[in-house]
Amino acid sequence: MIKAILVILALAAVIPTDPAKAQMYDPSYPVCMHVFGELDGERMDCIFTSLTQCATSASGRAATCLVNPYFAHASGRPRH
Repeated sequence: MIKAILVILALAAVIPTDPAKAQMYDPSYPVCMHVFGELDGERMDCIFTSLTQCATSASGRAATCLVNPYFAHASGRPRH
């Protein structure tokens, strides 16, 4: 029993305990707004369907719009 506890403690000391990071980009929308600054905090909001829509929301804020590199375009054509 003591050996099992020592093995568990040894493994716990070796296994990294860094927290997992969430994916920043939502693949459902083609445009993201990168918000930064002390008031809003830094984050990526991927909730826009066009750059114009994003630019309207980002106006007057510490933010910039960009094309979502992980956008999973739902094509109507079947893949071969």
